[in-house]
Amino acid sequence: MTSILIFKRLKLFCFSYYLKFSILSFLVLFIIGFSFVILAQNPPLETLQKSPIIVDGRILFKVGSLPNFSAEQRAEIINKTLAEEVRSPEPIEIIIVQDSEQTVIRNQTTQRHLLSVTKVDVIEGINTFEQAVIWKNYLTQALERGQFERSSGYVRSAILSSLGIILGAIIVHGVLIYLEIWGKSKESREGNETAGNFYISQALIKSLWRIFLLVSPLFLWISGLLYICSLFPQARSRVYQVRMLLGEPIFSLGQKSYSALQLLLLLALTVSLWFLVKGLVFLIKSYLLSRLGANRNIQEIVGTLTQYILLFLGLIILLQLWGLDLSALAIIASVLGVGIGFGLQNIANNFISGLIIILERPIQVGDFIKLGELVGTVQSVGARSTQIKTWDGVSIIVPNSRFLESEVINWSYEDSTSAIRLPIGVAYGSDIKRVRVALLKAARDHKEILATPRPKVLFQEFGESSLNFELRVWLLEPRHQFRIKSELNYAIEKNLRDYGIEIPFPQRDLNLKSSHLKQLIQSILSTSEFNNSSLSKFDKDVDQYLTNSLNEDELYPLEDRLGDSELQTLVKQMRSANGVNIEDRRYRLNIYPACFIGSEAVNWFIEHYNYTREEAIELGQILVERGIIHHVLDQHSFKDSYLFYRFYDDDS
Repeated sequence: MTSILIFKRLKLFCFSYYLKFSILSFLVLFIIGFSFVILAQNPPLETLQKSPIIVDGRILFKVGSLPNFSAEQRAEIINKTLAEEVRSPEPIEIIIVQDSEQTVIRNQTTQRHLLSVTKVDVIEGINTFEQAVIWKNYLTQALERGQFERSSGYVRSAILSSLGIILGAIIVHGVLIYLEIWGKSKESREGNETAGNFYISQALIKSLWRIFLLVSPLFLWISGLLYICSLFPQARSRVYQVRMLLGEPIFSLGQKSYSALQLLLLLALTVSLWFLVKGLVFLIKSYLLSRLGANRNIQEIVGTLTQYILLFLGLIILLQLWGLDLSALAIIASVLGVGIGFGLQNIANNFISGLIIILERPIQVGDFIKLGELVGTVQSVGARSTQIKTWDGVSIIVPNSRFLESEVINWSYEDSTSAIRLPIGVAYGSDIKRVRVALLKAARDHKEILATPRPKVLFQEFGESSLNFELRVWLLEPRHQFRIKSELNYAIEKNLRDYGIEIPFPQRDLNLKSSHLKQLIQSILSTSEFNNSSLSKFDKDVDQYLTNSLNEDELYPLEDRLGDSELQTLVKQMRSANGVNIEDRRYRLNIYPACFIGSEAVNWFIEHYNYTREEAIELGQILVERGIIHHVLDQHSFKDSYLFYRFYDDDS
């Protein structure tokens, strides 16, 4: 039963997203096809050598110019005459009158001269009379249709059709609103349950679906309004006038002029191109690169470069299809260069910095970095800016140029192992050896502090009021350093208190010159319970507590217990017949002579010296630090793993 339910939900999910993909694809194809149709019907006006003859917003044919009249003047006179004819209730009877000079088209009913057909009007291969016959048919059909569309019966039918279209648009708009509400409720129910490669494109589809729900009502009502206007001749004529107004050239580039309508269509095609490229890049990153095993950083680099290249090539192709002479782009390039030199220099700087960061990869997605006062994880590296999420969960957008202009601490670069330093001051007169033990014990008891490299205690200086030490430890995950530092401070304070070590504060000596005050203090001390005998007893109790609580290893760390003679003896035993297995070893077609394995050496230390595994790893690191052994490629410290190490004496 559960499997059937899962199958049904999966089937419904696939069907819904298939439906969304189909609608989105149809929308993109509609925009592109509609754009090219409009561009084909509205070429730049400087390419028109004739002017159109129009009846009720429909172009019938075009006429040329005469010696006394331009094509625009002739068309204006003819269009006015035809507008009067189409409003006349008289029947239409078009005749052709030809004499020796010209061919005339007239309305026999109204005896009105409609137009004259001249040699500049005819197409190649026919004469003026034959051209007049063709135009006569066009005029007869257009005028009769115009009179019919002004009849009362047609007007009633057109009004009913308009109401039906409005009602249908309202229903479709309501369905879109329902789909939007249903999609939001579905997202709230599902949450983030979907995962895996099958659902990788879900975020992209949802984004495109929201855009479709936002744009489709606009297309719906504009298309419905245009269709309603096409039903009424007067409204159709107004639409044609608006379209001609938008089709008038507003600027020239090179030898061509461009209108506002062409700019709007170019903008629509550019937006469609951007969405198409974004979807293609998303598919390349999510399906192709992820299945090839590329990590997130490689996916971001390839995706960004692919997006820029496809957008550049797409814009070049789009501008050529649009009819733009690319040689005219030299003017735009020069203007753009001046703009970059002045107003856009910061944007260009950040953009170029983003390309350098993507190519050189000094920082990558997921790195834990510090930039000035900002400390956080890199969430994304964009073309202009980089998003950093700080340790308190705040996302900060940083311009890319800052990463090249200032120092950046990248704890995750190459090796994520990093050190943290904790300064500690103790009172003068404290037992330095116990201070060191207390600090090392706090470091060794913490589970996230690495055993190798070993924690170190450094005696920094003699301060004004304290002996200043520094505890230096290493951790594998630097983004946890703030929490670990706090936990170490808690442990250090406890250990110093348990060991009877005082943490000082600035002190000043007060000299009293009054004999009465001295007598008062002496009387208080003589009667106080904290007399000399009690103080000495307190000191004895502390010494006894320290003697009982500290073992030999804590008082004398392994590094102090191993002198030069002990290390020489240890090395001699390691190189003996019963020592570690030293031989030539092969790894990935490479031969490493006279080396031993780190994990085998750890086991040998445990077996022959009864060390714990942590002490055995520490002993191996001591041998590395003393310059006795080293990793064969000098890439690792001493580790309890399958790594090859060699004595320096065997390097030759």
